[in-house]
Amino acid sequence: MTASATPRATDLALDVTRLVFAYRRSTDQGEQPFTLRVHELDLAPGEQILLTATSGTGKTTLLNLIAGILDPDEGTVRVAGKTVHAAFGAERDQLRGRHIGMIFQTFHLLVGFSAIENVMCALLMAGVPEREHRGRAKALLDRLGISRIDARVEELSTGQQQRVAVARALACDPALVLADEPTASLDPDNAQVAMDLIQQVCKEKGAALLCVSHDPTMLARFPRHATLASLADATPGNGGTR
Repeated sequence: MTASATPRATDLALDVTRLVFAYRRSTDQGEQPFTLRVHELDLAPGEQILLTATSGTGKTTLLNLIAGILDPDEGTVRVAGKTVHAAFGAERDQLRGRHIGMIFQTFHLLVGFSAIENVMCALLMAGVPEREHRGRAKALLDRLGISRIDARVEELSTGQQQRVAVARALACDPALVLADEPTASLDPDNAQVAMDLIQQVCKEKGAALLCVSHDPTMLARFPRHATLASLADATPGNGGTR
């Protein structure tokens, strides 16, 4: 991307600059120090990128930093023009709820709650007026083919649970969706359907999508991709092929 074409940070769905996070990770040789570095990563509204790396190299840590679950040692993360780590406590929770949707490998649905209650919880955390909760949740679940909206999530198939997780992530019309190995728990057929669904609904909602995976077959799905190694490169404009 040329300098003249570079959007302002306030116009980006995601803008990561000079991010550094040091931690200790477990290996066969015991606890080892490791530093995650991301020189730059940006996503325009509606843009989709695949981030690949081997297991245990910091993909999930990066997502947790972007979501404000972890605090970096250095650097800045902005989502929809908001500086994530400048907010604290409930303010950060609300920023995450309003602007970031998260899809996890193991779904992290609320067991004992119905499909629609899981989606309504996301709306509650984002501060959406209560009178809108059920209607918005039902409309999205209908769109994603979940007819048993009042069934407890543990009564649904794995593929249906994934759809509920997608609905929860997109319920608040986030600027950014973070998908952490979203197909790893699915068989190949359901994995294909799930990724079709995630990418299509993100496009419809205008949400940027950052998907992390170590599955090389995912590359063909994304017009832009990067590795953690390339993000650590200090060369400007190396935040993934475009």
